[in-house]
Amino acid sequence: MIFAVWLPLVMPLLAVPTARRLAASLPPRAAAWLLAGCAAALAACTAAALGLLTVAGALRLPPVAAFGHLERALPGGDAVVTVPAAPVAGALLACCAFAVARRALRHRAELRAARRAADAHGLAGDLCVLPEAAPDAYALPGRPGRVVVTAGMLRALPPAEREALFAHERAHLAGRHHLFLLAAELAAVCHPLLRELRSPLAYALERWADESAAARVGDRQVTARAIGRAALAARTPADMTCTPPDSSARPGCWPNAGNACTATWCSCSSPARRATTRTHAAAPRPSAAPAATTGPVPRRVAALLGSDRAADRPRGRSLPGGRRLIAAALLACVTFSAAGAVDAAADLHQTVETAQGEQPGR
Repeated sequence: MIFAVWLPLVMPLLAVPTARRLAASLPPRAAAWLLAGCAAALAACTAAALGLLTVAGALRLPPVAAFGHLERALPGGDAVVTVPAAPVAGALLACCAFAVARRALRHRAELRAARRAADAHGLAGDLCVLPEAAPDAYALPGRPGRVVVTAGMLRALPPAEREALFAHERAHLAGRHHLFLLAAELAAVCHPLLRELRSPLAYALERWADESAAARVGDRQVTARAIGRAALAARTPADMTCTPPDSSARPGCWPNAGNACTATWCSCSSPARRATTRTHAAAPRPSAAPAATTGPVPRRVAALLGSDRAADRPRGRSLPGGRRLIAAALLACVTFSAAGAVDAAADLHQTVETAQGEQPGR
């Protein structure tokens, strides 16, 4: 156990860079599943290793062994390592559990606050328009999921690009991408090295939604322009966001918004108008809510404009030799991590049976 239990703690040193490299060569959807699955598996193995270290070290102390109804403390020559490591592992495990619970509760509270803010405004199907001058748009998960967009963002995009933006956010909802992001956040709490998987995962999810939106709209250039223009608008002060010249919208009536829009048409918001608009400001965007304006936008736009099938790379059976080797290395890392935790658990179980006066395996 003394050797196997450490494997899940050190294996991310190899698994994380390997997963990042492999994901960069895969289509967006496959890359997202790979990164999220790898993060979850490595985090689970890390938590298991910390738990095993805590229990093994504690049961080597006679008072704890007596409390656990053992005839004697756990035997073994590795007590010099496991006993001092037990309080450290226990403290780390407690911190991880607390941080995971706090992050999950915060995620739930953010979603509830955002849904309450969205419910305060009218809906047109799954579309909710907030009367804010600041351009923003994101996918709000739930039952049902909603596409939340501000009046400022609608002013910044012409009609065709609005459709692409809506298709992008709907792709996030359909794929339940917020769960991928949440899984990566929780995994990063369990092992600091897993934080390096969050950025490539977020990019893969955005590319997944980009490709879905391009397929839905039927025009990759329109989708690329929508993403670029929306990202620029989101980084521009509200008073500098002007009406696109080819917009056909009218006051209080945006395409596909129905009666949901309560904003007043203006080419450039005045300070007085912005102050009035911000009195109805909605709750901040949830941290795990996917949005088209996030991530490396120039790289995403270049991928969309590269070719009509820019993101479609060889899959499964046609993997190049180099990628096969990387995939095998990643599989070995995850397998060794899981096997180390299982082997340590089996060894601990056998040792406990011996301390209870039982015959191992009976």
